Amino acid sequence: SAPGAGARVVAVVDGDTLEVRLAGGRVERLRLVGINTPEDGECLADEAAARLSALVGGRRVRLARDVSDRDDYGRLLRHVLVDGRNAGEVLVAEGLAVSRAYPPDTTRQPALDAAQERARAAGLGLWSPDACGPASPASVRIGAVMADPPGDESQDPNTEWVAIDNTGDRPVDLTGWGVRDESASHRFTFPDGFRLAAGATVRICTGCGRDTPTDLHWCVTG
Repeated sequence: SAPGAGARVVAVVDGDTLEVRLAGGRVERLRLVGINTPEDGECLADEAAARLSALVGGRRVRLARDVSDRDDYGRLLRHVLVDGRNAGEVLVAEGLAVSRAYPPDTTRQPALDAAQERARAAGLGLWSPDACGPASPASVRIGAVMADPPGDESQDPNTEWVAIDNTGDRPVDLTGWGVRDESASHRFTFPDGFRLAAGATVRICTGCGRDTPTDLHWCVTG
């Protein structure tokens, strides 16, 4: 599995994970470098996996190492090249994956970022307003984000938060709405009946606490 080594894809696990057979017959699980696709059961997850399968399923591919050899789960970290194209970049360009830098493996990130901007501008896939259901007329947006507060946020997780703004002129019932990060586990769903007043902002804090009209709590513990 040296840079540029050949392999055969034996299974597509999801939109960014494969099983490949290397020279000598060993089968390894592989995580595509520089991208992230929706988790199983989420919007466009099936489409991302199907597109990756169409690109590389059962095929001979070339594996290009970036910097790291494996991730914390023991998976190979590689760019997967087929027909002269980076399969991850194809998914990003079609709006089925997002460009996601995982330092130090960022050699090809500029190309992935450029592909994402093209997909965003064209409203493709995840960037389509109705990608995950009918577009809402509500004027609700993600506002300020405190992703890396000063100090040790493990001592007070509520110093890490994301703000949701209602920029419209009428209240919005956020029942059923949600926020998630790029991990497989961190998901927040607004409480039933939660209404965000016109022009108001609510902060979703990472830690636990008593919910108020201006502060809700994700209660992420791990």
